[in-house]
Amino acid sequence: MAVTLADVAARARVSAATVSRVLSGNYPVAESTRARVLRAVDDLEYVVNGPASALAAATSDLVGVLVNDIADPFFGIIAGAVQSEMGAPAGEPGRGGEKLAVICNTGGSPERELNYLTLLQRQRAAAVVLTGGAVEHPGHAAAVAAKASRLAASGTRVVLCGRPPIEDAVTLTFDNRGGARRLTEHLLTLGHRRIGYVAGPADRTTTRHRLEGHRAALAAAGVDEDADRLTVHGLYDRASGYDATLELLRRDRGLTAVVAANDTIALGVCAALRDQGLRIPEDVSVAGFDDLPFSADAVPALTTVRLPLHEAGVRAGRLALGREPQPPGGVAMIRAELMARASTAPPRV
Repeated sequence: MAVTLADVAARARVSAATVSRVLSGNYPVAESTRARVLRAVDDLEYVVNGPASALAAATSDLVGVLVNDIADPFFGIIAGAVQSEMGAPAGEPGRGGEKLAVICNTGGSPERELNYLTLLQRQRAAAVVLTGGAVEHPGHAAAVAAKASRLAASGTRVVLCGRPPIEDAVTLTFDNRGGARRLTEHLLTLGHRRIGYVAGPADRTTTRHRLEGHRAALAAAGVDEDADRLTVHGLYDRASGYDATLELLRRDRGLTAVVAANDTIALGVCAALRDQGLRIPEDVSVAGFDDLPFSADAVPALTTVRLPLHEAGVRAGRLALGREPQPPGGVAMIRAELMARASTAPPRV
């Protein structure tokens, strides 16, 4: 039996008029009431403008692209590349191939991520692309998987770009472990043994995978006894890199290298080292991850791991529109490449 507006109203303990106001977004509604209505809509899988069975195969020209922070170059590059694929196919301008890409900025909020997926389902989006690492919480992971299944069942293509695979989604996953391991192996080969690590938020898959690659390299070299003490978590931003570096130096003033979980953090690392009177790489080597556009132009140029973010975004867009065959098993690994530059050198004896 189709779920009705009245069913949603009863579930949320409000009037049908209030449900209409929340869904239209044109009237002021108390935030607690709005949240209750949206939760009821989600729980009942209510589809606006008619029964779900009649709309199951119908999708709009909308493509949702979920990012953590559009101001972060990592996400901006991927989102821009996805959006570049939303035009009409080559040679067919104006023939109905165009799609409207809507960038959904979650700000790292698990709740906002779920809300966007619900809104895109209600809009019968043609496709949804989720970018970047996933939140490592069993309840949230189950909720995202359930929403992906609902979207897929209603005819929406679901593509993950930079996330671990889930059912009912095509996945482009980055080799974060392998890239991080090769980066730390590079420092070990140069002769570094006292290596600090500035990690991202502890609850993100990208953070865990990159840290695991770093630790695997240390363990293989037999120098992992101080790995926990020489790891500091923070956000994926410059300020966190700066503060974490001061903490690492407090823990071990004799560090000869610092690995940052991304290039933006690495900028903060470099600034903190300079403010402490240390030279890069003569006193302390610095390495990042992602190979963002500014990395090669930093002074000195930043050793990092290159992820082909633009190419991955283009491919995600093509998969979202069905313009490229799905990879075997629905999962493709995007290789990470070490970019050794001037910010790393052998430690001073």
